[in-house]
Amino acid sequence: MPTGGFAEWTRRFEDERERRRAQGDPDWGRGAALPAAVWAGIQRFQVGENGDGANLVGKADQAGDPVARLLAAGGIPRLTSHWSDTVFVRLRRLMGLRLELLVLMIAEVVALRYYRALRDGAGDALTSEVAGRILSDERRHVPFHCERLHASLAELPRLARRPVMAGWRLLLLAATLVVAADHGRGLRRLGTGRRRFVADVMASSAEVVSAVLAARPDANGLECGPEVRPPRLSGPA
Repeated sequence: MPTGGFAEWTRRFEDERERRRAQGDPDWGRGAALPAAVWAGIQRFQVGENGDGANLVGKADQAGDPVARLLAAGGIPRLTSHWSDTVFVRLRRLMGLRLELLVLMIAEVVALRYYRALRDGAGDALTSEVAGRILSDERRHVPFHCERLHASLAELPRLARRPVMAGWRLLLLAATLVVAADHGRGLRRLGTGRRRFVADVMASSAEVVSAVLAARPDANGLECGPEVRPPRLSGPA
C-alpha cells in the first residue's frame, strides 16, 4: 500500500474514533434481554472480534470492545476461545501476509451479514444500537481490506489475480456454511435462516471481488467501491 494511502486510512480511523468519543457510549445500564441461542452467537463472534489481527482497524475501536460490553450488559460471560476462531487464526498465519489478508476479508464479509441480522432482528434496543454501531465499523473495515488486498494482488501476474479471488470465494462459501450451521438456531431467532444468510453473504462478496480487482482510480487507491457504497445485501439494508 502506498505510504500516502496508509496515512489517509489512519486519519480516517482516528477521525472515527474521535467522532465515537464525542457521541458517547450506549446506555449500558439498561441491560439486554435476548434468547439463549442469540447470546451464544454473540459470544462466539466476540472471540473473533477480540483476536490479534486488528492492527490499524483497531484505531476505530479503542474506546472498548462493544460486543464484550453488550455481553456484560446481559449478564452473559465472555468466551476465552472458540474452535472457529482458532481455525481462522491458524489459517491466517499459515502462508504469509497475502493469505492473512484474504482470511481477514472472509471474517469481515461474514460479519457484515451477521451484525445486520443482529441489528434488525434482535428486538432489543441496546443490542440493536450496538449491532448498528459495529455494522458501521465493519463497512469501513471492508474497503480498507479491499485496498490492502488490491496492493497485494498487484504483485502477482495479472492472469493469476482472478483465480486467487475465485479461490477466496470458495473459502468464503465454506466458512459461511460453517457459520450458518454453527449459528443456525440464533439466526432463526433473528429472522434470518441459514440459506438466506449464506445467499446474502455470497451476493455481497461479488462486489468485494470487483473492488479488489478494479484498477485504482487515483494514486492512493482510496476509492474502494464498498466504502462509498457498501456491498449490497439482499433485503432491507
